[in-house]
Amino acid sequence: MKKILWLSLAIVFLAVLFYLLKTGDEMEIQVGSSLIPQRIISLGPPITESLYLLGVEDKLMANTTYCIRPKEARDKEKIGDTMRANLEEIINIKPDLVLATSLSNPKQTQRLRDLGIEVISFSDPANFSQLCRDFLKLGKIVGQEKESVDIVQNARERVDAVQQRIRDLPGTKALVQIGARPLWVAPGDSFIDDLVRMAGGINIGPFGKSGLYSLEEVLKANPDVIIIATMGIVGQTEKKSWQRYKSINAVKENRIYIMDSYKLCSPTAVTFVEALEEIAEILHPNEVAR
Repeated sequence: MKKILWLSLAIVFLAVLFYLLKTGDEMEIQVGSSLIPQRIISLGPPITESLYLLGVEDKLMANTTYCIRPKEARDKEKIGDTMRANLEEIINIKPDLVLATSLSNPKQTQRLRDLGIEVISFSDPANFSQLCRDFLKLGKIVGQEKESVDIVQNARERVDAVQQRIRDLPGTKALVQIGARPLWVAPGDSFIDDLVRMAGGINIGPFGKSGLYSLEEVLKANPDVIIIATMGIVGQTEKKSWQRYKSINAVKENRIYIMDSYKLCSPTAVTFVEALEEIAEILHPNEVAR
């Protein structure tokens, strides 16, 4: 009788154990899948472009009015601009993840968190290394870790190729203009400074984070090249304005260039390299072959 009782208890125990293990496996699968967001909102152009690079654009439910790259991103629902979003629209979309930038309104992002919506913020990259780390982080968040590793590895190889080509070339003094009236240029503590340096240039912008600069300082520094971030028709207007100052080497040698502001100011791991290759050719047109 005792043997039968123990045998019965053993069978019940094994059945319960099997059920728990099976349930645990199912729970792990459910939890694991829930960690990968299925409904994403992007609050910044570089984040939107990165999501397309990672191949998860089908999970992107909405973005901002400034998210126009790639062109398919323009067709996504718009929930405001990079600095102020429409919270009501975001809530109605029912996202399981909102990706914010340093320009996102902190009161709004906190409000979303208070409502139980997960918000992950990305800071402005200080250099190419941080840009790659952030891209890898994003890849892991959206379940595309392998893809992000492959993209970053390819980007690093292209950067190394540029570095090899300009390694023994003399530095070219460059001014990168971001804004006008007041004049705003790429400062020393910025990823654009990293971009110029890695392309074999010397950024004449001011040290620190502030890019506020004066015409007198530009004339004194006398850049060999001036690069203007596109600002619509303003870009051409600024180029004409610089051409009045005949004493600047960049003007004398007709070395004033206009670059895509999205590529220059809102880079992804891929567009950073594209900008690097373009700047390297601008700074060393006779030595650097694309």
